[in-house]
Amino acid sequence: MTRFRRLIANLRGRDLAVGDIHGHFQRLEQCLDAVGFDPAVDRLFSVGDLVDRGPDSAAALEWLAQPWFHAVQGNHEALAITRVRGGRLDLDMYRAAGGSWFLDLPRAEQLRFVERFEQLPIAIEVESAAGLVGLLHADSPFSDWAALRTSLELEDDRKVREVCQWSRQRLKVGHTQPVQGLRALLVGHTPVLEAKLLGNVWHLDTGGWASGHFSLMDMRTLQLVSPAACAPAMPPPTAPA
Repeated sequence: MTRFRRLIANLRGRDLAVGDIHGHFQRLEQCLDAVGFDPAVDRLFSVGDLVDRGPDSAAALEWLAQPWFHAVQGNHEALAITRVRGGRLDLDMYRAAGGSWFLDLPRAEQLRFVERFEQLPIAIEVESAAGLVGLLHADSPFSDWAALRTSLELEDDRKVREVCQWSRQRLKVGHTQPVQGLRALLVGHTPVLEAKLLGNVWHLDTGGWASGHFSLMDMRTLQLVSPAACAPAMPPPTAPA
């Protein structure tokens, strides 16, 4: 399986990134329509957690089949993998985190999702005229992107993957050291009221899956392009994602 993926620059249209989706694909589609997303030329990049919590988790496979949609593996995809492949898993926690839709599927259906989730990389880097933009779910365990690239490609260290998918340390302590070798790193995992920049790391999970809004970022300009239609009605929850 590929833990690290490289993609060349999009010379035809825009590359947009979005925070955690958590089964709210219909809501996300409305936001994409509002910013004029064109799947013929544009691409959408997800920082993971496609499933759980929302009503449309099963749509994840349909979205992942689209050539314009690219995602890293979040901790919620990892939970599904652990359930099917074996490993320590608190089932009550998983249900509380929105995993009932998956746990209640027949085994064969669970396997369909897991086989696709296993193909998702832990990290993606995308070329742009202004430099590399990286994406992963939570945070980089290394201060240099090249070190993470090498680790994921050659070692596949479980502890490295855990930081990439589960860490909240940067936000917790307000860590502002940039990740060297990148113009920007885009992550999700922990809900924030508004997209937040620490060092060169953008936190994009603004609760579009709950009572917040989806933050769409143009990866070439690093500007938020989310329309007024996606503005929050009330602050997103602060519960762990």
